Amino acid sequence: MSHPWPYLDPNLPVEERIADLLARMTLAEKCAQLHSDFGLEMPGNQPLLNRLRQNFPHGVGIVNSYHRGLDTRQSVRFVNEVQRYLREETRLGIPALMFGEGLHGYMANEATSFPQAIGLASAWDPALHERIFSAVAREMRARGAHYVLSPVLDVARDPRWGRTEETYGEDPYLIARLGVAAVRGFQGERFSGAPDKVLATAKHFCAHGQPEGGTNCAPANYAERTLREELFAPFEAVVRQANIGAVMASYNEINGIPSHVNHWLLKDLLRGEWGFEGFVISDGWGVDDLYRLHFVAADAAEAAQKAMLSGVDAELGQCFRTLEQAVEAGKFPLERLDAAVANILRVKFLLGLFEHPFVDEETAVRITNCPEHRALALEAARKSIVLLKNQGGLLPLDKSKLRSLAVIGPNAAAVRLGGYSGNPLQPVSVLDGIRQKAGDSLEILYAEGCGLTQAAGTAAELWVKDEVLPVDPARDAELIASAVQTAQKADVVLLVLGDNEQTCREGWSVNHLGDRDSLDLPGRQEELLRAVYATGKPVILLLINGRPASINFAAEHVPAILEGWYLGQEGGHAVAEVLFGETNPGGKLPITFPRSVGQIPAYYYHKPSARRGYLFSEIQPLFPFGHGLSYTTFAYGEPRLDKATLRPGETATLTVEVTNTGERAGDEVVQLYIRDVLSERVTRPVKLLKGFQRITLQPGETRAVSFPVGPEQLQFLGEDMRPVVEPGEFLLMVGGSSETVCQVALHVIAG
Repeated sequence: MSHPWPYLDPNLPVEERIADLLARMTLAEKCAQLHSDFGLEMPGNQPLLNRLRQNFPHGVGIVNSYHRGLDTRQSVRFVNEVQRYLREETRLGIPALMFGEGLHGYMANEATSFPQAIGLASAWDPALHERIFSAVAREMRARGAHYVLSPVLDVARDPRWGRTEETYGEDPYLIARLGVAAVRGFQGERFSGAPDKVLATAKHFCAHGQPEGGTNCAPANYAERTLREELFAPFEAVVRQANIGAVMASYNEINGIPSHVNHWLLKDLLRGEWGFEGFVISDGWGVDDLYRLHFVAADAAEAAQKAMLSGVDAELGQCFRTLEQAVEAGKFPLERLDAAVANILRVKFLLGLFEHPFVDEETAVRITNCPEHRALALEAARKSIVLLKNQGGLLPLDKSKLRSLAVIGPNAAAVRLGGYSGNPLQPVSVLDGIRQKAGDSLEILYAEGCGLTQAAGTAAELWVKDEVLPVDPARDAELIASAVQTAQKADVVLLVLGDNEQTCREGWSVNHLGDRDSLDLPGRQEELLRAVYATGKPVILLLINGRPASINFAAEHVPAILEGWYLGQEGGHAVAEVLFGETNPGGKLPITFPRSVGQIPAYYYHKPSARRGYLFSEIQPLFPFGHGLSYTTFAYGEPRLDKATLRPGETATLTVEVTNTGERAGDEVVQLYIRDVLSERVTRPVKLLKGFQRITLQPGETRAVSFPVGPEQLQFLGEDMRPVVEPGEFLLMVGGSSETVCQVALHVIAG
């Protein structure tokens, strides 16, 4: 088959097709490839085709595929209409790159909703992680999306920050391992445009996770060592190890330079040192923030020029629309514009969009929230639950010995999914999951207990509402009194407390806040907890939330505590299984639980000079990083090294035997930490996670778990900021949390 122009010939190399198409494009057509539209997917007064003709006469690079209010079939029709217009009514027929959010499932109606990111991190299971994001990619491609704005690789070191829920926690190593797994799930080993894969985006680059004061977009003032060893590390991993296709610049500034104009960050480091070959995209309206928040640009035109010259290739916003005039006026080099356009076109050619821009409606319906994906969501929810406390073996509950169970709390009957959620099909609340599991064998009582915020609606609806209003104290008083009466009628009480999508979320403007200066349970939940506890009934606390909570009273008095985070659409089923012992919880905390805001920063890998303590307060957190109990018990043998001394370049193997000493099968996450006992001049953390494995053991079963220990695990940045393995003694610590460890010494000799 002959093609009128070479760029339309799929048999030609991609670079030849790019060169041919660029040569045919007008300046207006090139600029159109570098911006997107936030709002085309929203219902409007005009038919979609009219809006397309009005807004995109020269085409468009990237279009939001999130379809608020549209079901699966309608969303497919929307995507196909956009692509049909671009193919048939624009001069060169360049298709759009349809993007979407995929933090814990495709953020679209009816798509499968998995546990929120912080919950997925609690599973400590990279293989599961890769399977989940492979499923997300399948659903996205089936509905016409090709490009996902995930994963979030921010290192969350201040839980006041409302976006903590979007992260994989506080540890750079854990985040890197899960980040690489997520990217491979989305893209495959290397993005090739496979029909069931999407291009992934590493965000937010960088140092976004410990903003000044814990408020979103605030400055990140950190030394280069902290940036490189901790905050940059997950991003470097997905560039070097997973071939990430895109990187998103962050809203914050680093040492005075906003990321969107940070030449060193986006060019020297990302492309120069790490060899990144994909494209850099702005965060939503991040280029606008250069003149309206950071004040390093006078207007949209100057912001666009500075951002692109600093390394931003495409924009989620409107400023890049000014680039055409800038090039025409000689204020901006055409060569830089062409390079950015080539980066976008390359993805479109790899995806085969010029040949196959449309998607099939029936296929989309079949794949969206299919039985396989629902089962995967349930498996993920099971593995994400963390048992924080189980005094006296209150859990699991034996239904045969109970007559009634009270399920109380503002998160009992509501489905909480967290931020960046769609509206999944048939989501299951905690209350509904317990009722289904209990059947007729157990009376289930319910009371709301108290409110969280005034607004009502689905998770997606709550998350986007700007105004957050506290509930009426008088109504709460009545609800608490009613909850106490309900508790008094029951044998056992399950309190389901925590956050909703308004009390912990992205604070994207002064009119849409989401950060808090307290880690206490919001509203009157503490009052509810104490009132129910005072009844004398056995109480189980289940947290459904987006960040660590300073639950000091509960940690001391409540016998059983579960951390669920946001468990996704199957959360109610998973909770019921754990509650009644069908599933043995094996999750571990990916983030430290401070006793109060005053303990922040509380991350475990502090320097020896930190954490001296405060007057009248304990130095230890409520629950440490890596903590998580089980319905069974595990015993660790003495760790063994196959060699006690390492020469330069060598690698040793550490092996430890882990035994299930209880009567139930269960999962344990075996964790390896390393400490450099005496460094030359550069101080080292008290311990660093350098390996982990989640294993399943039957009662009485023993398994040997091994970890490599060599240059990759032992090196750090020396005084000259170059990687070095210093000679001396290292402590290798292994156990079930960052505080429960046994250890062995390893000696490294100089070369």
